[in-house]
Amino acid sequence: MKDELRYIGEKITHNAVSIAQNIAKMQGEDYTQRLNEAGMPYPLRLELRTEIIRFFGQALYENLDSVTENVINWSKKSAELAIHYHVSLSDSLRAVSSYRNVIWDVFTEELVQRQFAAITMLDVSKIIDPLLDLVSRIYGELYENHNNRLMDIAYTALEELSVPVVSIVDGIAVIPIVGEIDTHRAKLIMEISLNEGARLKLQNIILDFSGVPMIDTMIADKIFQVVYALRLTGIEAMITGIRPEIVQTIVNLQLNFGNIKTYSTMQKALKHLGVKLVTA
Repeated sequence: MKDELRYIGEKITHNAVSIAQNIAKMQGEDYTQRLNEAGMPYPLRLELRTEIIRFFGQALYENLDSVTENVINWSKKSAELAIHYHVSLSDSLRAVSSYRNVIWDVFTEELVQRQFAAITMLDVSKIIDPLLDLVSRIYGELYENHNNRLMDIAYTALEELSVPVVSIVDGIAVIPIVGEIDTHRAKLIMEISLNEGARLKLQNIILDFSGVPMIDTMIADKIFQVVYALRLTGIEAMITGIRPEIVQTIVNLQLNFGNIKTYSTMQKALKHLGVKLVTA
């Protein structure tokens, strides 16, 4: 049986280039056209296909652990290139399945011509199928990681947009907060206000909470931390727009805003700072 596996494996390895060329025909014109439009060069595609075909052939007669390591490295390299050229995961997985078909075509031909034992087919399957499954799994993992990175970038950008720093005049800016505040967003307010305060060389920041529906004890404590952190950097923070129902909550919870300058509206805070609003 080992002689038969070696014979098949060596034939696959020696004919890897022609087998790789046949893969393009099997994958279809639409898929090839999408790769062309993505800008992936044909020589690069042929090189990758030839390489993995050789590994599959070598797996039938060389040390399987060593070949498996080569397949893992190839899968990572190939998946990263596919992601770089914006090849979809579904297209990539369909391409991987085509390797199984071309290898079985070679094996079926030899099975008929040389009348190999039927168990040889099972032995080939036991070696090749796990390798193909490994390739698919690595592709899936790398695509998932890539998508997660994109989502993290998008989420971070969205978070930053949720805490805009609006420069009014030199040294004064407003941070209008809209929507509910949780501990994560409170931390973001802290980070952005400190970073932008230093970058813009601010002396005053107005934290406007007119768009915040509710503030509880924990969030109020976070607001205190933001104000005091800004104060340590030389920036005076003011709070505006606290709704009457929130004021009632603050009173009931016996929260102390006495050391923080508060105003009913942002306009009043700006007026206190000497900024005159011009109306049409």
